[in-house]
Order: sequence, then C-alpha cells, then structure tokens
Amino acid sequence: MMNEKPVRFGFLLLPHFTLTAFSGMLDVLRLASDEGDRSRPIRCDWQIIGESIAPIRSSSGIQVTPSACLGDPTRFDYLVVVGGLLQRPPTSQATLDFIRAAAVAGVTLVGLCTGAFTLMQAGVLDGYRICIHWFHYWDFLERFPTADPAKIVADRLYVFDRRRITCSGGRATIDLAAEILNHHISPCIVQKAVRILQVDDIQRRNAAQSLPPGIQPAAHPVVRRAVLLMEQHISRGLSLDELTDKLGVSGRQLERLFKETVGQSPQGYARGVRLRLAAWMLTNTNKTISAIAMDCGFSGASHFGRVFRSAFHVPPSAWRDRAPVPDTPEPALTTVPDPVREMFPDRREFY
Repeated sequence: MMNEKPVRFGFLLLPHFTLTAFSGMLDVLRLASDEGDRSRPIRCDWQIIGESIAPIRSSSGIQVTPSACLGDPTRFDYLVVVGGLLQRPPTSQATLDFIRAAAVAGVTLVGLCTGAFTLMQAGVLDGYRICIHWFHYWDFLERFPTADPAKIVADRLYVFDRRRITCSGGRATIDLAAEILNHHISPCIVQKAVRILQVDDIQRRNAAQSLPPGIQPAAHPVVRRAVLLMEQHISRGLSLDELTDKLGVSGRQLERLFKETVGQSPQGYARGVRLRLAAWMLTNTNKTISAIAMDCGFSGASHFGRVFRSAFHVPPSAWRDRAPVPDTPEPALTTVPDPVREMFPDRREFY
C-alpha cells in the first residue's frame, strides 16, 4: 500500500560529486515514484539543495543546478550528501551547520561515496558504523585519525546504523535506494523500478564491494569480502576467529571457500597480501626494514626476513638493492604484481 505522503529526499551535492552515485539513487526514486514513464513525484519527492542556486560542478565537469537553498532540514525524511573527488574545496560552515541541524532534528542522514567524509567532518557519525569504499579506506583513516577502525566498514556496499546510512558509491547507490524504498512502499513497485534500469540482481547490504585485485570475478562473495578485510587490516592481521565473526561464517566454511577459490587457506592468502605490500614498500619507500615489518603485521625484522626470503628467495635488503630508489623515473624492478601502485598511486603510509 502506498504511503499517504511521499517519502521526502533532499540531495546535497558537494563540489566535484560523482554523477553515478547521484543519478543511480535518483533514478530509482523517480521510477518508483510514479506509474508509467511520467516521473511525477507521487510516492517520493526530491529536491537538490545548496547554499545558493548556483550550479554545482560534478567530477566529470557536468553541472547541476539546485532547486532550493538549504533552509529547514525537517522538510526532508532523508538528507543525502553526495561526495566524489576528495580534492575539492573545503566544506563551508553553513553546509556543516545544516547537516548538524538535520541530525538534531532526527532526519536520516545518507552519505554517498565520499559524502561520509563530510558527515564525519560535521561530527554526526561519532559512534556509528561507517561504510567507506575500499579505494578511500586509507584516506579516511589519514583524515580522521581518531575514528574507531572497528566501526569503519570497507568490505560491504552500504551500512545502515540507526538514522545514519553510508554507501560506498557507484552502482551500489541503486541497491541502497531500493532497500530504503522497500521500507516505505511496496517492494514489487521497487523491483519494477530497478528492472527498468536493467538491474535484475539487487545486492543486499552484506554483499561485497568491487572486485579485489587478484580475485577471479566468479569468486564467492564471502571470499571477496574476506580479502577486502585482509587488505584493510594489514598492520594488525585479523585472526581466523575475528575474520569469521565479521563475515558471519564458520571457520570450516571459510577454509573450504578459500581452498576452492584461491587454492590456499585464509591465513596463507593473508600472509601473501602482507608480503606483496611489504615488497611494494621496499621498492617505493625509504622506510627501514624494521618499520616495514611492523607496518605489514610481522612481529619483527627477523620474522619478516625469514618469511620474505621463503616467498621471494631473497632477503628484504637484496630486494630493495635491486630496485631503483624511490622517486626516480625508472620503473621498479619487481616480479610480484604491483596492484598497490595502480590503486593507491600517491600512497606512502599504511596505518
């Protein structure tokens, strides 16, 4: 049965926002709001708001003009903050104050893509679980060093935590919009909307984020989430019990899935993740071998040296000596895959 009143959404677009995150969610609202192809705001109502009605430039250069100024946040059920590039003008005090006022008024706050960074800056995510795209996980820790790492989720598409919703962005905003609307209108109407968008496999909130490097597309979602968790806990490797607790599976099931997918145990795969990062750091940073050992979750330089030599047949010092010093134009001489350079081209620190 349709609500008597439409569900009200306010979209707050940050400078250099991503069009995919914005349009994916908006089109689900549009298609679920009306019958046929008329796009009337009957079941849902939406506005794009800003400090002024000056156009806001997206990360692709396309500009979108707000239809209203900030005003009273209580006119919305959901305030959706759409982020994008991290290299953007500082968020104004007026915008931060508006977000805080919405939180105080009980409006549900939604952070899409790097919109979670702005919600965190506004101080409205303290004590909440926060979904971050794996690509920005290290950036989030660097920008908010007091954030509780246990509450940062970078292996799932989105997270609901009371009146806070955060989403990794991209195509996941379609899945998120569908789940939000399922709480307000008939699920069959929502399903029809996503089918019109040629999406027939809506992902739930416990689905894994985008494919980690080195994992085949057919890998089980639990394995994909496990690998993301391993990459996010480099310096303090998760025990098997901690990993299975976060994934909601048994140790035996996780062992079986890893053997079937990558041909080794979860512990063996995690060790490989740490070793590949260590090899990258030896080639691309001036950190001492002891510091790299600690950064990559080894108990000390001697333990790191034994494991590294066993994997790559040379000690860490020899690996470093055969590579150019960091910041030289020559490519690094390495025989291991170098996904870190591709994914994090400017990264020098891993916390």
